[in-house]
Amino acid sequence: MRHLMKRWELSAFSRDGLSLEQVPVPIVGADEVLVRVNAVALNYRDQDVIAGRMGAFNLPMTIGSDMSGTVVEVGKSVEKFAVGNRVISTFFPDWKDGRPLGSGRHPNYQSLGGHYPGVLSEYVSFPAAWLTKGPSSLDELGASTLPCAGLTAWYALVELGRVEKGQTVLIEGTGGVAIFGAQIAKAKGATVILVSGSDEKLERAKALGLADFVINRTREDWVGKVYDITSDRGVDHVLEIVGGPHLAKALEAVAPGGRISMIGVLEGGQLSASVGPLLLKGPVIQGIAVGHQRAQEELVRAIDELQIKPIVDARYGLSDLQKALDHLTRGAFGKIVIDFAL
Repeated sequence: MRHLMKRWELSAFSRDGLSLEQVPVPIVGADEVLVRVNAVALNYRDQDVIAGRMGAFNLPMTIGSDMSGTVVEVGKSVEKFAVGNRVISTFFPDWKDGRPLGSGRHPNYQSLGGHYPGVLSEYVSFPAAWLTKGPSSLDELGASTLPCAGLTAWYALVELGRVEKGQTVLIEGTGGVAIFGAQIAKAKGATVILVSGSDEKLERAKALGLADFVINRTREDWVGKVYDITSDRGVDHVLEIVGGPHLAKALEAVAPGGRISMIGVLEGGQLSASVGPLLLKGPVIQGIAVGHQRAQEELVRAIDELQIKPIVDARYGLSDLQKALDHLTRGAFGKIVIDFAL
């Protein structure tokens, strides 16, 4: 008889549609590895998947894309991994390198926990090509935060942005991508300006050494403050995580020839901004949808070399997913992680 495991399943597009089920442990295919899942990091997009805002995926489905685990069985054709290896998932399993996949008519969004099965399960059986080795310097909780939030910040700032010492990086927010962005920028020698609406989170970031300057956007003209900090020059790179009308602010804050990485849609998917600063400053505005596998492998090496330690705001047991989602809705400082050891 096959052993049973616990797995979260979504049977209807709502929080009420989530249930923790007992199902058989999957059988490993020839090119697959069976992974005992140790930790799963949650993302804002998981809320969108649950609510049906990411498309009509086939139900029932398992959500979650970011996993750290241990290989417990390998298929007969697998050479990449061995039993006992620590691995992490890739957000876009098919995107190995180069340009984003898909076409102009049909951009690719075939991710884990959406088009492909998710990882909120005690075991997963995936093709070995869908996984990379995890960093040796992190525990399971920290490693689980890399496939989406960590890679998104790395892809924006390093893979595409080539951030370097002496540059100034402006980051909006204190969630997973924002905090990773601050850590990566600081590790590369950049000056970091962090903008948020929470004094408590800003002070926490300052105390942890994640920001050189902090600005509360609810009380200050933060673009004016950026000009003061940079002697009117503006910033080299903006991580724009809020969306909606905030692109206009980013265009004001960016230096001529600078870079704006569009990442988030927390305040709306429709962007609005004046064309004037765009024409006169000539910045690059780059949409960021996580990143490819080669960049993730480079991120893993950099995490070990630079000794970056992801910030985990809270951890919850597998049965406490609803509480974890509530915390995610309230807003996290860094990441929320499901710890399978609890």
